[in-house]
Amino acid sequence: MFPSRLDALRDARGFLESFCEQAGVARQPCLKLNLVVEELFLNTVKHGHRGGSDAPVWITLTAQAGAIRMSYEDRAPPFNPFAAATREMLEALAHSRREGGLGVLLAHGLTVDNDYAYLFGRNRIRLTLDA
Repeated sequence: MFPSRLDALRDARGFLESFCEQAGVARQPCLKLNLVVEELFLNTVKHGHRGGSDAPVWITLTAQAGAIRMSYEDRAPPFNPFAAATREMLEALAHSRREGGLGVLLAHGLTVDNDYAYLFGRNRIRLTLDA
């Protein structure tokens, strides 16, 4: 569990690195996982909590059968970064935007499976990456 603050991203990265090392995940999949978590975390801090909050972010990881499975939860307002409408909007704006949004598209492309739900006041994103 990490607070929704930019300075907590360093600790989240350390958690991911430790997980990858202990689970025997190769460097390339670990870098992809890091990128996906960074994009989700930055969206939570910048957009969900308008710059930061002590509200928790929960990250749960498992590695098995050539895949990394992750659950990412936060208490920000509901937002599904993997919704078709979100993707279409970001793709349409990609050429005119200076910053933001493109990381969500990139993160979407790195996952082999994902789902989203807003349950009990939490955004819950579950996704799978190839390991």
